[in-house]
Amino acid sequence: MKKVDVVGAVLVNENNEILCALRSQAMSLPGMWEFPGGKIEAGESPQAALKREIKEELGIEITVGEIIADVTYEYATVMVRLLTYYAKMIDSEAVPVAAEHEKLEWLGRDKLAKLKWAPADIPTVERI
Repeated sequence: MKKVDVVGAVLVNENNEILCALRSQAMSLPGMWEFPGGKIEAGESPQAALKREIKEELGIEITVGEIIADVTYEYATVMVRLLTYYAKMIDSEAVPVAAEHEKLEWLGRDKLAKLKWAPADIPTVERI
């Protein structure tokens, strides 16, 4: 089975809301929510990968904080190791743009459990 190492950002804004990303119909697991991020490239640290992926996916720059979860989840065709980190936008006035996702939403922690999360993201939701 193919194994992939990925990172996800739990982006927290000045209102203590968290950015949630809805997977598009063109992605695997369409219609499920996730923390934005992506694959770690060879020779790249998880933190560097997260900064790169967020710049590519959302058009913003971030600082990466402490790790939240290190989860391995076996999907039907791939084994995913997901490392999630707290993150903040460097420019608090910046507006993330969904380049790959169907939509983005800032939600309070109390509303996260109401979304249909991708299985690998659920342990992070439970910890935050």
